[in-house]
Amino acid sequence: MTAIKASPTRAPRPNVVRTVAATVRNTWRQLTSMRTALVLLFLLALAAVPGAVLPQRNLNTQKVSAYIAARPTLGPAMDKLQLFDVFSSFWFTSVYALLFISLVGCLGPRVVDHAKALRADPVAAPRNLSRLPHHRTGSVDVAQQEIAARVAVSLRRWRVITRVENDGVTTVSAERGYLREAGNLAFHLSLIGMLVSIAVGKMFGYEGSVIVIADNGPGFCNTSPAVYDSFQAGNSIDGTGLRPLCVRVKDFEATYLPNGQAEMFTSNISFQAGADLATNSWQDFQLRVNNPLRVGGERVYLTGHGYAPQFTVTFPDGQTRTEAIQFAPNDATTFLSSGALRFDPPGGTYNTDEERRRNQIAIEGLFAPTAKFNGTLLASIFPEMLEPAVAVDIYKGDTGLDSGIPQSIFGLNKELIDRKQLVRQDRVNLRSGESATLADGTNVRFDGAKEFVNLKISHDPAQLWVLVSAITLISGLVVSLAVPRRRVWLRVYPQDVEAFVVVEVGGLARTDQAGWGPEFNKLCDSLFADVIEQPCDEQPRAKHKPQPGTNRA
Repeated sequence: MTAIKASPTRAPRPNVVRTVAATVRNTWRQLTSMRTALVLLFLLALAAVPGAVLPQRNLNTQKVSAYIAARPTLGPAMDKLQLFDVFSSFWFTSVYALLFISLVGCLGPRVVDHAKALRADPVAAPRNLSRLPHHRTGSVDVAQQEIAARVAVSLRRWRVITRVENDGVTTVSAERGYLREAGNLAFHLSLIGMLVSIAVGKMFGYEGSVIVIADNGPGFCNTSPAVYDSFQAGNSIDGTGLRPLCVRVKDFEATYLPNGQAEMFTSNISFQAGADLATNSWQDFQLRVNNPLRVGGERVYLTGHGYAPQFTVTFPDGQTRTEAIQFAPNDATTFLSSGALRFDPPGGTYNTDEERRRNQIAIEGLFAPTAKFNGTLLASIFPEMLEPAVAVDIYKGDTGLDSGIPQSIFGLNKELIDRKQLVRQDRVNLRSGESATLADGTNVRFDGAKEFVNLKISHDPAQLWVLVSAITLISGLVVSLAVPRRRVWLRVYPQDVEAFVVVEVGGLARTDQAGWGPEFNKLCDSLFADVIEQPCDEQPRAKHKPQPGTNRA
């Protein structure tokens, strides 16, 4: 006989589609698990730490530049990692997006489950009620129908279903606390709604800060990002199409406690918006801390204040220039401030542009609202402007006003000083009204100071939805924690003693909730008042064992 050689079995070829589908499915399950959501939430909180510790470019570009300049090796590396733009960095956005996807995928099925639980009927009575945490039983000399009627009265605020079994056993299932599931449902939906609202606000909103001197001057108009000292736009905002809004600052008043602590800031402003722009009419408003101006979708906040020293420069030919510019507060307690001013000679003072540049005036130094001199050193002892004074250096030369190179308004360009393009002429301490005269006859007079306010204009189209989502979220959380879910079952069946029937009551709270035991006892007392013939904790002898076939544990 010829032996038949068995052909070697071939391994089944892997199904690429099934493999990819299984990988995607497993990845989705891992991403949408509650454990992953908690990990991503922790990572998001950890990623926000650099944004709170390090200076951020969208808030203060100068601090970021100074931080990088002070660390020539570490600073540029940190900048490449976007540690100075944390909340707009790719890694922070990635964690935020993954958290959003994880929460939606995780909460979606839970929302469906909660919605089903709200519509579900109370479950059938368990087979053995005596195993429940709360149980009472007794014999009553009334008909089963009367017990059912008494149950309907006592449980009128419960969701009740009565079932009659084939062997004459009547069961009642009652449940209460569905508001707990509604609270869970509201909490989960509000959490998703809040994340969506915040994302929409960041995409279509913007914020800008501007310093305005409180002297009822021209103020500013919200026409373009160029009018702001700092401007942060959403991803879908290019700076065009801003809602027109004009603001003038009439005055500013700060009240202080005797120790110098600020008590309240108040600024009277006038504004134009909408139809006011066409009629050139102004509306008055009192701007205070935590009391912003709300115009349409824009909000104007009073976020800070300071002082703008004013100087008048009289050139040798008698022509004058007067300028007031804000100084940066170096001490938030006493408002000792520092800054700089630049003066260009009026037309006709010098014959050529080169000669005019060589005779520009620059002033740099300190301002104290309530001055105290320790020898020649200037200090401030109170934040209110009671005795203003300055300690300044006066320079002459090319200030770089028409060089096209951007400069800080709070300091002079040190390179110009090092190259002797700006030469210091004098160092003086001046009180209000005092002046100093340079060698060429130029006179510099300190006229006092004006107050300025720092305004923040914010536009967030989803702010109302964020507020509604937050309120709903907190309300849903409170309801889900405060409202217990309770279940009560009754089983009624005949006893072999005359016309007595046996009533068993079992209670279960789906969460451990203080007070459920007394509530159960009170419910039993209302059900069986004056009809229970046998102690409730004594098990009666039944004529036959109930066999409810459809009951669930």
